[in-house]
Amino acid sequence: MRGTTVSPRTPCLQPKAGELPLHRLEVRAPDALPFAVGTFDTIGPMSRASFPHRHTFYEIVFVTGGTGDHIVDFTRWELAPPQLAVITPGQVHHWDAHSLGGHVVLFTDDFLLDHPADRETLRRLSQQPWRLDERAAEKTAWLVTELDVEFRCGGQSTDSVLRALMHVLIVRAGRLPGLADARPPARAKAVGAEFARLLGGPDLDLWSVGALAERIGVTPGYLTEAVKTATGRTAAQLIREARTREAKRFLLGSNLSVRQVASRVGFADPAYFCRFFRRETGLSPGDFRRTGDAAPEIHHD
Repeated sequence: MRGTTVSPRTPCLQPKAGELPLHRLEVRAPDALPFAVGTFDTIGPMSRASFPHRHTFYEIVFVTGGTGDHIVDFTRWELAPPQLAVITPGQVHHWDAHSLGGHVVLFTDDFLLDHPADRETLRRLSQQPWRLDERAAEKTAWLVTELDVEFRCGGQSTDSVLRALMHVLIVRAGRLPGLADARPPARAKAVGAEFARLLGGPDLDLWSVGALAERIGVTPGYLTEAVKTATGRTAAQLIREARTREAKRFLLGSNLSVRQVASRVGFADPAYFCRFFRRETGLSPGDFRRTGDAAPEIHHD
């Protein structure tokens, strides 16, 4: 996708006034595969950044050591290695951790073109970090090591090998307890995955079923049915949650005014935005900004 990758040593994209930093994936050449893998040390200090930021790309983190917390969308998750976590484009995250060890896999949405259904698995994986049992940790370690070796030393058809290994990693992660669920019909699953991808994008300005259906190329009625089939939830409900989540990110992670936040999440009338936000969260935007990050909720998986 345009603007999601940059050449090595390109300065970070300067955020708009009051917004969070937005990181793009560094690739070796303009036409290189939008992919990178390595340890926290070889990827560099940005892989363990301690300040809130967003990505234009996916990040899979296989944590094998360390103490502290991983904060995703302002919710603290205690590290419990071996652990797998996924950060999707647009999510806000940072680390409050010591002696962090493991591997990081980075790739843009374009990398998933061969297996578009993987997007839905990644979306579900991004809901929380996942503690791995001994067998799952061994399989994950083998796959990540193979990805790392192929990325650094591969030869002919390296792109195909990397895509195949990544697909296996994502599919196996999707079998973790709590993620293995009934598979919806293929067409509905594909439409639902595209809906989730658009709804989770960092530059989203589509806040209605009609606008999203037009972008995907289906009717609003079909989109509503497909999303319900793929996720068990309504498109309108997921859009409300996405708007609320995005508003929370701006309120806690920026110094934008309430009026500016309302505009960023598609409300022309700040008063209506305030009523919407209170209905969804039980707090006014101002009250949430004052208290929302005072004591982030800590979860133990």
